[in-house]
Amino acid sequence: MLLDAAESQLVLVDYQERLMPAIHEGPAVLAHARRLAQIAKMLEVPVWGTEQNPSRLGANDAALRALCRKTLPKMHFSAMEEGLGEWLRPPAKPPAGNARSLPKHMQKTAQSGPERATIVIAGCEAHVCLLQTALDLIEDEFDVWVVTDACGSRTERNRDAAYDRLAGAGAELVTTEMVAFEWLRSCEHPAFKDMLALVK
Repeated sequence: MLLDAAESQLVLVDYQERLMPAIHEGPAVLAHARRLAQIAKMLEVPVWGTEQNPSRLGANDAALRALCRKTLPKMHFSAMEEGLGEWLRPPAKPPAGNARSLPKHMQKTAQSGPERATIVIAGCEAHVCLLQTALDLIEDEFDVWVVTDACGSRTERNRDAAYDRLAGAGAELVTTEMVAFEWLRSCEHPAFKDMLALVK
């Protein structure tokens, strides 16, 4: 099973200015997250951000924040507890037209566009906010792909424990380049050269 850009959304969890200096290999983690967001924008994959307790931990990295459609401030560790699910799967629109024109059982609810049920997710800390958000996404029947080189924790042990638990729960573990090349599928894709410049 390969990732499909047309079915994907990208969620970037808590790359905050006061948190990142404490993250193991923080500069590399942030660089991968920026690259991932740039590739998503190129391919018209929606990008969403979250910020944990921003009044204490500050805003997300400015370059990353600028690539997000919206950023969700939150106090719960899982962004799903704060309404992320409504952003990823907007509620269906009520049926148009005269409600009396068809019996209720024959009325179809209009969708707000094709569903993008594949969530590519990365963030900090891997064993807290990323883990809890990803597990809630899985419980809400999204397909979850965790970008390991764009995730971090203060310690490697915590980060790796999160990966073990996520894999056991059904998440796919991938890297930034795996996501990029699967979204493209072909070296003939119009964005191939621009993407290649980002990953080299």
